[in-house]
Amino acid sequence: MPKAGIIYNDVKPIAGRVANELKDKLIAAGWEVCVTTGIGGILGYSNPESPVCHTPIEGLTPPGFDAEMKFAIVLGGDGTVLAASRLVAPCGVPILTVNTGHMGFLTEAYVNQLPLVMEQVMAGKYEIEERAMLAVKVLRRGKSVLWEALCLNEMVLHREPLTCMCHFEIAVGHHAPVDIAADGVIVSTPTGSTAYSLSAGGPVVTPGVPVLQLVPICPHSLASRALVFADTETVTISSASTDRLVMVVDGNAGCYVFPEDQVQLGRSQYSARFIRLQSPEFFRILREKLGWGLPHIAKPTSVELP
Repeated sequence: MPKAGIIYNDVKPIAGRVANELKDKLIAAGWEVCVTTGIGGILGYSNPESPVCHTPIEGLTPPGFDAEMKFAIVLGGDGTVLAASRLVAPCGVPILTVNTGHMGFLTEAYVNQLPLVMEQVMAGKYEIEERAMLAVKVLRRGKSVLWEALCLNEMVLHREPLTCMCHFEIAVGHHAPVDIAADGVIVSTPTGSTAYSLSAGGPVVTPGVPVLQLVPICPHSLASRALVFADTETVTISSASTDRLVMVVDGNAGCYVFPEDQVQLGRSQYSARFIRLQSPEFFRILREKLGWGLPHIAKPTSVELP
């Protein structure tokens, strides 16, 4: 009996309704179905009294989700997709992302397309696009791991409040450490290059390029700009001041980082596997979602001068 999964955003009524309909349809077609909410992929916020809210990377996988699962359908917006990628990446389950949110930059289909989409997916007529993920760790004095998480978009490290400048000491691979004075720093995957990194002035990177990028947030120097480097490099970040820092992963969770701690990042052994119903076309998504490359308004052939 083939097995499928459903991950949905239980905050959105439409996602819950569609999840139940899909479950019934798959069971009627002879599939075993495992259902869970995206909340399991939310890592949890820490606070000064409890600075570490930690679940090991492999510990987030829901019961029943394993390598035997053919695919998982994700119902929600981009936040649900980010959470779902943490849930299933360790077991390699490909995900079909269906938009019930707003932007839906990471989603592949819409709810009104589901009848045709499900026929195609159940017949195995799709491609799989792999997206690189980051493994983020917080180390205490360079040794014990206090916290770890998978990251599809970006890791952000900053002080509280965000408008306070901080000095970061950053080492990329074997290169000499650098000191950056900024409100914060972002380390992003190519997938995350169209998220916070883009808003902070970083470049757009197509998903298949094997790079990471480091982007200072509001740097206090004209020389501090976004840096793109090979994803084979490991990044180590520590604070050059005595203030504690806040780390946020994919915009929804993180932990406090103290002066004796280090943040260590590198490309994960796990990848997010997206089901594509047609060949991936990144520029089309950029145009539709962000307006990139749209033609300029035609200039008049003559201009009346005052």
